[in-house]
Amino acid sequence: MRYYRVDDRVLASSPDGTWDLTAGSPHIEDFASLGKAAAIADLTIDEVARRRCTDDNRIETENPPVGAAAPLVPAEVWAAGVTYRVSESAREAESTMPDMYRDVYDADRPEIFFKATPSRTVGPGEPVGIRADSAWDVPEPELGLVFIGEKIVGYTIGNDMSSREIEGANPLYLPQAKIYDRCCAIGPCVASTETVEDPLDLELSMEIERDGAVVFDDSTSTGELVRDPTELAEYYTRHNVVQTGSVLLTGTGLVPPDDFTLEAGDEVSITVEEIGTLRNVVSVV
Repeated sequence: MRYYRVDDRVLASSPDGTWDLTAGSPHIEDFASLGKAAAIADLTIDEVARRRCTDDNRIETENPPVGAAAPLVPAEVWAAGVTYRVSESAREAESTMPDMYRDVYDADRPEIFFKATPSRTVGPGEPVGIRADSAWDVPEPELGLVFIGEKIVGYTIGNDMSSREIEGANPLYLPQAKIYDRCCAIGPCVASTETVEDPLDLELSMEIERDGAVVFDDSTSTGELVRDPTELAEYYTRHNVVQTGSVLLTGTGLVPPDDFTLEAGDEVSITVEEIGTLRNVVSVV
C-alpha cells in the first residue's frame, strides 16, 4: 500500500481503493504513528492497515490524492553520498580534493551524514530552498528509506538540496552546503516494503522547468546504486539511536551539468517508479 497524509488524515491507497485510516482509528495521525502500532502488534504496516480498511472508511478520491502533505514529519533525515558513479564524478569535479570522493566510493564504509531536522524538511508543493550565499545550487533526487526503529518499513522520494559551490570550496563545508532552511523535501507518500518489490529495480527521473520550459530532464535506475539499501541501513543504525519515523536518503544518480544552477521559481519534479512524483518550487532562503 501507499500512505498519504492529507488534511491531518492518513490515507491508505491500493489498486482496490483508498481508505481514511484516521477516521477509523483517530490515534493514527501520520505514518510514524501507524508504524508504532505495527511494531507493538508485531505486524507489518500493511497488515495493520488492512485491518482498518473497511467499507465505513473507504473514500472516493483521486489516486494519488490531491493536496498530499509530507507523509510523515520525519524525526530526522540523514543521507548517503557517493553511492552512484555519477555522483562520485560530480563531486570530484567540483572539489579541490577529488581523491577523497574516489576513496569513499571504493571503501567498505559508506558516507552517511546528517541532513535535516523536521523544521528544515518540506512536503509536496512546498518551496524548497537555495542559499542566498551560493551561486551554484542543484537538487539531488533520491530514494528514501523510512524507518520504524532500526527497521526499514517503507520507501519515499527525497530531494537533497545542495550547494555545490560551498561543498566544492572545501569538503569540511559539507554541513553548510547541505543543512539549511528548506534544504530537504520528502513525499508524496510512503510505499510499504510489500509494495516495492525490489528497491534496486526502480526507474528514477527528474525534470526541472523554468518559465514554462524544461531545462533539465533525465532518468536513471536505482539498479545503478553501488550500495545496497540494507548495507546503508546497517551503517546508519550502527551505534546510533534511530528515532521512529526517521528517513535515510540513499544518494543521487542524476546530476545536472556543471553549467547549470537552480533559480528562484524553478519547479523540480522527481518521479520514482512505484512511489509517485514529488514536486516543489525553488525559493531563495
